[in-house]
Amino acid sequence: MAKQENSSPKGVLDTGDFMNPNHREYFKNKLSVWKDDILRDSRDTVENLQEDSQNHADAVDRASSETDKSLELRTRDRQRKLISKIDAALKRLDDGTYGYCDDSGEPIGLGRLDARPIATLSLEAQEKHEKREKIYKDD
Repeated sequence: MAKQENSSPKGVLDTGDFMNPNHREYFKNKLSVWKDDILRDSRDTVENLQEDSQNHADAVDRASSETDKSLELRTRDRQRKLISKIDAALKRLDDGTYGYCDDSGEPIGLGRLDARPIATLSLEAQEKHEKREKIYKDD
């Protein structure tokens, strides 16, 4: 396996071969904390929406409230999809495929994983994917 250098706040990513036990533990913790934060925010949103089910006498206030609720629900839907990506990353950690590019099988890179722990493509593969998307989108 390739040796990867990177500086993380805890120094965990500085040591050893790519995806050693320290790396796996670091990313498992990072993903779990991220998921817990999203779930906590979702519970808070549900509580806030239940509490804010009041009738607004003013049409402008009602419209503003409905817009806020709609935006919040769209945000929660994106976060629901993000949770499934986090779960998939945790599964890849368990089966030993985490950190390796889906296209090339090469290491994604600790810096990229630290910035985007749910990444499934190396930076190069992601750039190629985005170029293909742009080409076909413009047609």
